Amino acid sequence: MKASVKMVLVENLKVLRLSTMVKHLEEHIRQANESGIGVDEFLLNLTEIELQVRGENALKRRLTEAKFPLQKTLDTFNCEAAPGLDRRLLKELSECEYIRHNRNVVFAGKTGTGKTHMAIALGMEACKQGLRTHFVSAYGLVNKLVEARGDKELSRIMQRYARYNLLIVDELGYVPFSREGAELLFQVLAERHEKASTIVTTNLGFGDWTQVFGDANLTAALLDRLTHKAHIINCTWDSYRFMETMKIREAASAN
Repeated sequence: MKASVKMVLVENLKVLRLSTMVKHLEEHIRQANESGIGVDEFLLNLTEIELQVRGENALKRRLTEAKFPLQKTLDTFNCEAAPGLDRRLLKELSECEYIRHNRNVVFAGKTGTGKTHMAIALGMEACKQGLRTHFVSAYGLVNKLVEARGDKELSRIMQRYARYNLLIVDELGYVPFSREGAELLFQVLAERHEKASTIVTTNLGFGDWTQVFGDANLTAALLDRLTHKAHIINCTWDSYRFMETMKIREAASAN
């Protein structure tokens, strides 16, 4: 390639914001000259690396936006410690079709059974498939909503939570809400009904949710929307963390 042509090509690529192609242009020109590949293959190779890097950068941005406390995957979830878990359903959920159909998922069970791990893992799969995802604790979400109302920013915050393809609300049931907080959380979840997907993890059975929301009618209305066409996964097995602790103690005692 003539030096003058390459100079113009580089400038054009910069204007088009194809920075990865600029970065690898010299390398691909050299490879093309050495291997004798045609213009079509040269362009294909150059554009593929641009798309690959853009995809990787987009995934990083989605993972950052998701605010996961830790990065967990389904591969690292110990299914052997979760007897009764429908592995087929979990695998199906990892394909994210439920999000495309605006369906919800509820993980219900006692502490330590891996509810948050599975929720995060499904959230990461959603990010990989180009879906906007956000993770927040139920208590943290309610606090943000109450603060936003006080700062007259509630409408903007509500719109923000409505835009996520997948919203993960973790640890619902650990802390009861004020009436204001319960009503605001209801608004967020009701707004997403049949428009976007929500994953909720909870340590309470549905019959006990009134303890958190305070009002029986509000609780019934929320459950009606949240569980409509939802996948309910009851985590009935023993605490994984407790079993790990007991194994460590037993090993220490044996020594």
